[in-house]
Amino acid sequence: MKVLLTDTINNIGTVGEVVDVRDGYARNYLLPRNLALAPTDGNIKRYEAARKEYDAKLKLLREQKEKLVLAMEGLEITIARASNEEGHLFGSVSRRDIAEELQKLGHAVQADDVRLDEPLRRIDTFQVPVQLAGDLKCQIKIWVVREKSAEGQAAASDESSAATPAADSGEPASE
Repeated sequence: MKVLLTDTINNIGTVGEVVDVRDGYARNYLLPRNLALAPTDGNIKRYEAARKEYDAKLKLLREQKEKLVLAMEGLEITIARASNEEGHLFGSVSRRDIAEELQKLGHAVQADDVRLDEPLRRIDTFQVPVQLAGDLKCQIKIWVVREKSAEGQAAASDESSAATPAADSGEPASE
């Protein structure tokens, strides 16, 4: 069945486009939700302006993504995680973790844009691809480092406080 889309639908088409879909999909999903109309001449003309507006929006979005890829090319990120002595992480570094770090740096990247086959589970350096569109890709370097343990930080602070002499108040120290 041929229908005119009134909204952009992933893997089907964009607003104002006439597409051929299965009859049941059109009758049971697209038409009841007002996502499609019959492709009459009047409807096609009415959605022509919406199509042009959508194409302009896509063009602007594409330009922004191109700038983002250029800004991220060669970027290096350090992520600290708790690990054992052999360098195996107690948790992992996922796509979401990497996307959050990129967002902290001001890059508009979603977790789905980070291409990781599986989470990073050891301390090492990784080259991770980021793909914002089909042909817009870049590589970023991820440094997964050992997080300083709470015991190590407490020991370091004890050493620094022991190195500074306590002020003598003239009163005996209480035990």
